Amino acid sequence: MLMRTSLLLITIVGALAGCAQPQLPRPSADLSVVNSASLPPPTRSDLTAADRPALIGPLDTIEVSVFNVPELSQEIQVDAGGRISMPLIGTIDARGKTARELAQAIEAALRGTYVRDPDVTVNIKSSVSQVVTVDGQVTEPGLYPVTNQMTLMRVIASARGLSEFANANDVVILRTVGDQRMAGLYNLEAIRNGAYADPPIYANDVVVVGDSPQRRMFRDVVSLAPLLAAPLVAILR
Repeated sequence: MLMRTSLLLITIVGALAGCAQPQLPRPSADLSVVNSASLPPPTRSDLTAADRPALIGPLDTIEVSVFNVPELSQEIQVDAGGRISMPLIGTIDARGKTARELAQAIEAALRGTYVRDPDVTVNIKSSVSQVVTVDGQVTEPGLYPVTNQMTLMRVIASARGLSEFANANDVVILRTVGDQRMAGLYNLEAIRNGAYADPPIYANDVVVVGDSPQRRMFRDVVSLAPLLAAPLVAILR
């Protein structure tokens, strides 16, 4: 029994050691590999994220300002149905609109009857609808806000990285496009090595990091063989 356990441990250690070997990034169509002395600084445009419209959703908090009409200027929380209520004009559907689109809708409702030439500004103060769900083998699963520059690697970092038993080669992004539910399988090690670009993350995405059965088996076997655990831990380190 002891010999069988030892052989199993050696096999697992060998597999884990092989997986743990660091790999240098490889050049590809999306990645140029240079040495540290040749890495140029980013340009101004590189530091600016591509425009991705921020949409208003249920329970977001917005600030509405009507120029020269202070009694209509207020901070409003969007209700669970995606609507807001304002004096004089009643209820307006805000869900799925940008701040500018909602401002134009409020201007149209005020124009003519109540305000001769309304000038409305809408700002999104806080958003709880533009979030991504991170689940599975990450340190802190949960809901995280989505910004213009959110990518898969960044959302994993937001969740404090992979957990002990995570499988970096088995990461799924679940997304609904139209009425179609879709899933994409990604390999974090391949992304780190430059095999393909870090995919963008959008609001309502669900990211699930898979489990590594080999790491769990290693832990379980080590727990059954405490006398062998010390040298094995030293080898892994």
